[in-house]
Amino acid sequence: MKKEDKSNVIEQIASTVGEFNCFYVTDITALNAGQTSSLRRKCFAEGIKLVVVKNTLLKKALDSLDQDFEPLYPVLKGNSAMMFSNTSNAPAKLIKSF
Repeated sequence: MKKEDKSNVIEQIASTVGEFNCFYVTDITALNAGQTSSLRRKCFAEGIKLVVVKNTLLKKALDSLDQDFEPLYPVLKGNSAMMFSNTSNAPAKLIKSF
């Protein structure tokens, strides 16, 4: 990925974090393609935005914001997906039911 593409992705992640009230970082590596597709459909139906991100780009995006997200960094390993929502418990309920 080119440096300018990475910069665009970092800016997009940072703006998405600012757009929603809360976000969850989840690990969806155990899901196959069908399960991932099903999860994406359920997220869409519940008004939750699901985005798969590279951990290094996510760290850089969070560093660019005014808040301190450093306690979150140790869990950013493997494949990470972010679930954005304006209702703080909606992603948790979806994860529990899924």
